[in-house]
Amino acid sequence: MNAFDKLIITVIDFFYPPFKRIISIDVFRYGVCGGANVVFDWVLYFVLYNFVIRHQNVDLGLVTLSPHIAALAFSFPVSLMTGFYLARHISFRSSKLRKRTQLWRYVSVVGMNILINYLCLKLFVDVMGIYPTPSKMITTVITTVFSFLAQKNFSFKTGKVSHEEQSQPQEP
Repeated sequence: MNAFDKLIITVIDFFYPPFKRIISIDVFRYGVCGGANVVFDWVLYFVLYNFVIRHQNVDLGLVTLSPHIAALAFSFPVSLMTGFYLARHISFRSSKLRKRTQLWRYVSVVGMNILINYLCLKLFVDVMGIYPTPSKMITTVITTVFSFLAQKNFSFKTGKVSHEEQSQPQEP
């Protein structure tokens, strides 16, 4: 564990005692990491939509993206990387799966989240007429429930793993 990971865990764990009777430390860490990544994603989406894309369609040559979908396309890869880092190094440290297996599974779940994000944003913005940023927030609630269950039980499972999935010996 590097110094940055230790710092994050120390800060998160400092705020854990009031929640000790309600949830486990692992769920608390996941919630804090996920919440921080969500807020980061919302801010990034807001900045991209309002100040970079400026509410304009983005012409990519073969396809033109509406502004809210373009903001999603540009913000999602960034939050993907930060989310995987936090999940692997902070939330699901006890997973014995190989890093590449975790990454492949994480990206698969994220792929489903991209589809859910796209469909929800199309529905909320284009069909229901809700503003893009609140639509993104509503969509995030939906994808968070799906993501937690999938990451815990699939991407970073901690139960018995096959020989192919097992990682190399962990660092002390």
